[in-house]
Amino acid sequence: MNDIPVLDDWLVHRGRFVNLVFMLQSGEREWLIHIRDGAIERIQRGPFVMPRWTFRLAAGSDAWSKHYAATPTPGYHDLMAMCKFQHLRIEGDQHGFMCNLLYFKDLIKALSGVVQ
Repeated sequence: MNDIPVLDDWLVHRGRFVNLVFMLQSGEREWLIHIRDGAIERIQRGPFVMPRWTFRLAAGSDAWSKHYAATPTPGYHDLMAMCKFQHLRIEGDQHGFMCNLLYFKDLIKALSGVVQ
């Protein structure tokens, strides 16, 4: 996929120890995002048959739209808030996600053009 967003240098530096594949799901649409040394190496658009991923972030398309709004609605302003209010499901091995939570919060914000 050619629409890999350009990440700022600080974000890549902050995620320099992140090497994994995660799935981002918006309604029925899904993407596999390959991260190597904090940079997005590749984005694959689904549907997939038995994909391999470390963790998955799954929410409805309306939830992602509210999250990516210029002024997000309370409960949609943050990934953990979305999880708390059951707008977002985090599945799989969450260790890499939780150890690099601030990195992934900013990375998901940078992926707004891909998800919407």
